[in-house]
Amino acid sequence: MTEDVQTGMDSILKAAPVIPVMVIENVANAVPLARALIKGGLPVLEITLRTKAALECIRAIIAEVEGAIVGAGTVLDGKKLKETEHIGCAFAVSPGATKTLLDAAEDVIVPLLPGSASASECMSLMERGYRFQKFFPAEAAGGVPYLASLASPLPQVNFCPTGGVTLESAPKYLKLSNVITVGGSWMVPRKLIEARDWAGIEALAREAAKLG
Repeated sequence: MTEDVQTGMDSILKAAPVIPVMVIENVANAVPLARALIKGGLPVLEITLRTKAALECIRAIIAEVEGAIVGAGTVLDGKKLKETEHIGCAFAVSPGATKTLLDAAEDVIVPLLPGSASASECMSLMERGYRFQKFFPAEAAGGVPYLASLASPLPQVNFCPTGGVTLESAPKYLKLSNVITVGGSWMVPRKLIEARDWAGIEALAREAAKLG
């Protein structure tokens, strides 16, 4: 495995300081939600594969929302990874990493952002060329102090911490030398999505985009 295993991931993760992590139940909300986020300054969107509507939501956003950089989250196996490639995702995200998933990643073009939560997991991913990793679950795994402690022995790796990150804690993560962006859901609260309050979501996105 060579370092080009994540070709294109660098520019994706640098596109904005925050990646909205979304669980979308209703396909009708996908396109207006994505447009609100992009208008607010957050073009990189992670739609988790936790709902039956997820793949259809991704297809709709890719087809209809100009400027959207769409990725699939909660990709747990090779089958799902191949599906993300088939529908045109720009990237895929996994909460962890297994040999089976990493082997499958060798056969697809879509770059994978695998999760790690310890030095050993990080090193195992480094051996396979993954210099960009998701730190998950960020807060539960030790938060800013833990991630900061990895910067000196493992400076080759850049992280996207996700899991419990908030508007208040995001700036602390973004100050770390080994953090390239953060993932969060505070700008896409279920209450606003269900109310179809796209202006409210745009305002939250705009606030998050200023963190960079």
